[in-house]
Amino acid sequence: MKRLFNLQKFAAPDNMTGKAQIQTKAREIDFVSSFSDSLQALLDIMGITRMIKKANGSALKKKTAAGVLQDGNVAEGDEIPLSQFTVKEETFDTITIEKWRKSTSIEAIAEHGYDNAVAMTDEEMLTLLRDDVLDRFYDFMATGTLKSSEATWQMAIAMSIGRVKDKFKKMRKNATGIAVFVNTLDVYKYVGSSNISIQTAFGMDYVKNFMGADYMFISSEIPEGTVEATALNNMVAYYVDPADSEFAKAGLEFTTDTETGFIGVHAEGNYTRMLSELYAIMGVRLFAEYIDAVAVITVDSTPTLGTLTVQSAAGTETGDTKITVTPAKEDASHLYKYKVATEETEVTYGQNVRGWTAWDGESDITAATGQTITVVECDASYQAQASGSASVTAKA
Repeated sequence: MKRLFNLQKFAAPDNMTGKAQIQTKAREIDFVSSFSDSLQALLDIMGITRMIKKANGSALKKKTAAGVLQDGNVAEGDEIPLSQFTVKEETFDTITIEKWRKSTSIEAIAEHGYDNAVAMTDEEMLTLLRDDVLDRFYDFMATGTLKSSEATWQMAIAMSIGRVKDKFKKMRKNATGIAVFVNTLDVYKYVGSSNISIQTAFGMDYVKNFMGADYMFISSEIPEGTVEATALNNMVAYYVDPADSEFAKAGLEFTTDTETGFIGVHAEGNYTRMLSELYAIMGVRLFAEYIDAVAVITVDSTPTLGTLTVQSAAGTETGDTKITVTPAKEDASHLYKYKVATEETEVTYGQNVRGWTAWDGESDITAATGQTITVVECDASYQAQASGSASVTAKA
C-alpha cells in the first residue's frame, strides 16, 4: 500500500525562532554589550555617573565663564561693590543619529571561515565606532583656551594641572579631580625603562595618580609636545537613544542596551546578494562643558618673547591716545596689558604682568604726549608672550 505523506504538515512553522535567529541575536547583543560596557567603564573613570539623553538634532553648547571680584575692603556704611560673573554659551555642534553598515560576502565566509570573515570584521567595526567618538573628543579638547608654552614636558604637565585648578577657583567651583591627556611617545621618553601600570577603558590607555594628575590618559592622537588637561567634573557626555524612536514601526528594529542606550545594532542576511550585513546607529558625544577650563600647553625648550608693533595717535578726548597693535593676538584667550612710563619698560618671556593695567585692545588710553607706552600680550595666567612700545601722542 502506498503511503501518502503531507510534507507540509511537518515543515517548520512560520516565524519560528531557530538556530540562525538565536546566533544572529547573540551577535547583536555581544556587539552592543562590548561597546556599552567599554564606554561605561570610561565614563565611570571620568566621574560621569550617567549620560544626558538628547533629542536627535539637539545643539551642543560649550561655555565660558568670566567675572571680576571687586575690592571687599569697604568702609562702614558704604555700598558694597557688585562682583559680576557671567557664563556665555556658544553652539559648537549638533548631536544626531548616525548610521553605519558592514557586509561580508558568502564567498569570503566560505574561503576564510566565519571567525575571520565576520567576527573579526565585527570587532574592527566596533573599534572604528569607538574611535569615532574619541576622535571628536580629542578634536574638541584641542580647542581649549587655557594656552601657554613651557620649557619642559614635566613643567607642561604641572602647569596644565595648575591652570585648570586656578580657573575652577576663579569660577567659584571645585575641581573633583584632574585628567591630563598626553602623547604616547612623550610618556615613554619620560619613564624610559621604568614600569608603569597602564589600564585601558574604551580604547583609552590611562595611568592613575601620575605626576600630580588623578588620571593621565595616553594617546597617539595627542600631538607630541602637547599636554591637555581639565577637571573630571568638567567632562560631560550626551547621547541620542536609538531605541527612543519609531524605527521599529517602520520595520527597522535594533538591539540596544536598555540601561545605557548608547548604540543600536542589527544583523541580517541579504539573500538577494548573499551577504551577511551588520548595521549600527549611534549618537554619542563626549566633551568639556567649560572650554575655558581646558588647558592646552605646548613644550618649547627655547621660548622667545614675540614682538608687537605698537602705534599711538591722538584719541577722541583730550589727554587720550588711540593705540593700535599688530599682529593680532596669537590666541583668542590671550589678554593685553600695558604700562605707561618715561621710557620703554623691559619685558621678558613668561614675565608675570598681572599687576599691569588691562586693555581691551580698542578703548582709548589716558597718557601724556611724550611718555612711552609698553603693551604686552599675555596668556590667561598673565605670562608675557609678546611685547612692544611706542611714544605716546595724545589729543591736546
